[in-house]
Amino acid sequence: MSSPPPSYIQCPNPACLHPENLLGQLVCDRCQAPLLYRYLWAVGADLRQVPIGTHVENRYRVLAPQIWLDLQPGQAPEIPTEWASTELANWVMPYLRLYPYRLHLPVVHGFCKADTRTVALLDNVPLSRAGKPYPSLRSQWPHASAVRQTYWLWQLLQLWVPLQDAGVASSLLIDENIRVEGWRVRLLQLRAGKPKPSGKPEGDTPLKLASLQDLATVWQPLVNQANPQIAPALQALCQQMVAENTDNVLDAIAAQLNQILLEQAAQLPLYVQIAGATSTGPQRAHNEDACYPANTQGQADPALPYLGIVCDGIGGHAGGEVASHLALKSLELQVRALLVEVEEQAELLPPDVVAQQLEAVVRVVNNMISNQNDTQGRAARQRMGTTLAMALQLPQTVTTASGRRNAHELYLAHVGDSRAYWITPHYCQLLTVDDDVATRDVRTGRSLYQEAVRRPDSGALTQALGTRDADSIHTTIQRLIVEEDGILLLCSDGLSDNGLVERSWETIAESVFEHKTALETAVQSWIEFANQHNGHDNVSLVMLYCQVSKDPAQLVKPTTSAPPATATPNSELSEASKALLYDDADEQAPEAIATEPAPEPQERYSRWAMGFGAIVLAIALGVAGLLIWQRVDPTGFQRTQDNLLEIFESEN
Repeated sequence: MSSPPPSYIQCPNPACLHPENLLGQLVCDRCQAPLLYRYLWAVGADLRQVPIGTHVENRYRVLAPQIWLDLQPGQAPEIPTEWASTELANWVMPYLRLYPYRLHLPVVHGFCKADTRTVALLDNVPLSRAGKPYPSLRSQWPHASAVRQTYWLWQLLQLWVPLQDAGVASSLLIDENIRVEGWRVRLLQLRAGKPKPSGKPEGDTPLKLASLQDLATVWQPLVNQANPQIAPALQALCQQMVAENTDNVLDAIAAQLNQILLEQAAQLPLYVQIAGATSTGPQRAHNEDACYPANTQGQADPALPYLGIVCDGIGGHAGGEVASHLALKSLELQVRALLVEVEEQAELLPPDVVAQQLEAVVRVVNNMISNQNDTQGRAARQRMGTTLAMALQLPQTVTTASGRRNAHELYLAHVGDSRAYWITPHYCQLLTVDDDVATRDVRTGRSLYQEAVRRPDSGALTQALGTRDADSIHTTIQRLIVEEDGILLLCSDGLSDNGLVERSWETIAESVFEHKTALETAVQSWIEFANQHNGHDNVSLVMLYCQVSKDPAQLVKPTTSAPPATATPNSELSEASKALLYDDADEQAPEAIATEPAPEPQERYSRWAMGFGAIVLAIALGVAGLLIWQRVDPTGFQRTQDNLLEIFESEN
């Protein structure tokens, strides 16, 4: 350690690294790049005793107990060589294995020495942009609504199994370790020690794993202060967790908690507005992106405003372009059929069943593209594919005192590096984790993230739809509950690269939240911003504006003028791509038509709940997707099937 430090922060721009920017400045004196204030959570023995203002290794400034500011954010942190063979490995591994849960959990940034002690530095911790800890769940509990209280408990229960499998479930039993950022539950750090009755950890080697009974004991004081609408039901849940004291009851507890959550969410209104657009960008000749919707004006589509899709094609012109459009068309048709099922369903479908169905839908898309690759003899890097970021506001209904209302479920399906963000006037939260080499190396325990991103191929995709058979593709499915006003942003990396969303969300979203700008205008503003500041790639984005507190009459209506020239309609394929997908380049893609009437409720429920294994098997055989398409659009199905069997060679 050292005393009185310089009060400067280094520019993170690798071409600049100017070291003498005064703390508090927003941009670099020399290059005008935005300065990065990275606040880290320091973990080690007796760190709360380190005096505030101390500098550690002339790099980290202690701002508060365990909160350190990195004064050289452009430099790689210290990571011990061969750390995996040292005693650090047991401590680090849970963070790496649980990296896919970074929406709620911190990650290991690096290490440093404080005197003779090794200090671990955690990033992605629940600290505000001013470096202040977000409030604890317990402190916010009495002020929260019934739906938010239930939502917080539901998230904790969803984290229980993965943390228990990693041996760190006791992280969920320590009050001060559980923080909240609006709707989202976040943890300061992972703890392996069994807590004492005081809530303090005993150590890093627990005598036994935490149990559901322990979790119920921690929840009980919260339940005693819960909103009267939900308190009796939560009391019964806690009693069940204590009485049975076994994880075998977890599924039943989760189902009951989900029912309470949906009943509370349904008491709120829900208004959804959607807009999207795609652009070739200033440096590309062809657009391999596709999005749904691309232009909502004058459309009467049953999938609107429930469905949003962004696909970023890979495989080059006349490859990625075809893959993204083929995925988009298939997803549209299948989701329309799914919406028909949900509309007539008599009982609520549980989240795991919906997740399985969405996974099956994505498998169908994957196999359609993969089969076309096989037909054309495409191998290795020549295989075309596409990323996917899809959002579905599933309009299941719950009976409330005022009638049947929307259950506010928002499902995300994700493959690749297209992203989803949740944006409110107060924060921008990245919801997805990229499927790239860096992420793979972290979650498999090979390296820390700061090591992995230094690989030349760190951003290379590890999976995309169509590049391999469906058994090799893992689709990430998430379920959110809309219980606050916010914008769900889906985008390709043409927008998200270089932290552009994080740099621009406040400016663009503010006018939407203040009802000064139409959503379509905001979409175009973001596309123009991306073309100006990234510009190296195609860009696509879809914005779903979800409101639970405003009447839709207050929304700013789009103008009737044509969209800017930068927007590229999804229906337009290049001539080479048409030749690749259809026999005749002048032939148009199959148009979507209305779905047939849904079967009787009992038959539908049987298909969802009792016969799902057969559906998955059919999909594995590559048949289910074609059956769905044939049911929804028999003419287009037959025409496309004939064409796909006689694919022309792609343009030389």
